[in-house]
Amino acid sequence: MNNMSLLQVAVSLEQEIVAHRRHLHQYPELGFQEFITSEYVAEYLEQLGLQVQRGVAGTGVVALLETGQPGPCIAVRADMDALPLREQTGLPYASRHEGAMHACGHDGHMAMALGAARMLTGLRRELAGTVKFIFQPAEEMLGGARHMIDAGVLESPRVDGIIGLHLWPDLPTGQFGVKAGTIMASMDHVDIMVHGRAGHGAAPHQGVDAIIAAAQVLSALQVLISRESDPADAVVLSMGSIHGGSIPNIIADQVEIRGTVRAVNAATRERMRTRVTELAQAVAAGMNARADVRYEFGYPPTVNDAKWVRYAEEALRGLYGEEAIHPLAHSQMTSEDMAYYMEHVPGAFLLIGTGGEGKGKFPLHHPELAIDEKALHYGAAYLAQFVRNYLRE
Repeated sequence: MNNMSLLQVAVSLEQEIVAHRRHLHQYPELGFQEFITSEYVAEYLEQLGLQVQRGVAGTGVVALLETGQPGPCIAVRADMDALPLREQTGLPYASRHEGAMHACGHDGHMAMALGAARMLTGLRRELAGTVKFIFQPAEEMLGGARHMIDAGVLESPRVDGIIGLHLWPDLPTGQFGVKAGTIMASMDHVDIMVHGRAGHGAAPHQGVDAIIAAAQVLSALQVLISRESDPADAVVLSMGSIHGGSIPNIIADQVEIRGTVRAVNAATRERMRTRVTELAQAVAAGMNARADVRYEFGYPPTVNDAKWVRYAEEALRGLYGEEAIHPLAHSQMTSEDMAYYMEHVPGAFLLIGTGGEGKGKFPLHHPELAIDEKALHYGAAYLAQFVRNYLRE
């Protein structure tokens, strides 16, 4: 089967791949609750004749495509969970689960992996080795990849490398964002509890206003980015949640601030942990309040192996030509728990453009996110081409 015929197979499967995505889009489930989703995935993979294991790390699915010939094992990873978001697209296949939406493209990730599984099943006789399909739960904030690794998904057989894709509305359809080294940032969690002293709103001097103290802490933290960080060193601090107080005429005694810090440099990551804690505590103390800081390291940076990126580029050239490769000038400040797999085995994680026909209007995690579904068969073909090249080599 030559490259053109493989692409033709992907085109012929386009409607089926899109149907997968639309079905999964209608039934989004949050992390570790992907029961309907995982059953749909498992049933389809079983229909293809793959060896399927259900219930991995709770709701994960692992499927093996055995070629019957000795060789390496390559993993194809897709995540399954949705976001706690009320969809506002108005699409006929919009979410039927109130308060949940596939707004990060995981429905597309699964659809592309299922399409690749269908294509690779037809290529079984010309391959040597094993393809392991990993459909993992709970990528969003919960680190499902760690649970899958703990459950042994990189063993039996031992995985030699891993590949994956992330839908990316900032790129036009037909473009693949490629970068060797760090492609996505780390993500760490910050929880600051500011303690004051309650009082009457008419006598603020008798209390310690936790809201005022928290506001000063929030303002001061931005100095860590604007005045303490090298402008060439990518780091982002985003405090996305603040809660405190009860009614208008009571001085609040407690305010909670929660957010994330993202970095691509290990030293910067460590510095931010130290300085966020020091500054929050010092500023609160200056307001006669107290700040308790819980700072937890979360997802590590997602680091692509240079050799595996070259493999990815070869697969893309073979299918679409050089014009499909979009070199990324810098790391993306989003984070991915794909990073955990790639701490153990080499891999290539690429961004696939979905911004065709005006579909890049809304970003990921937006309730009106819509993607260009033509991208799905491009992605499926790429995954299949990469695996075919690797297992033939």
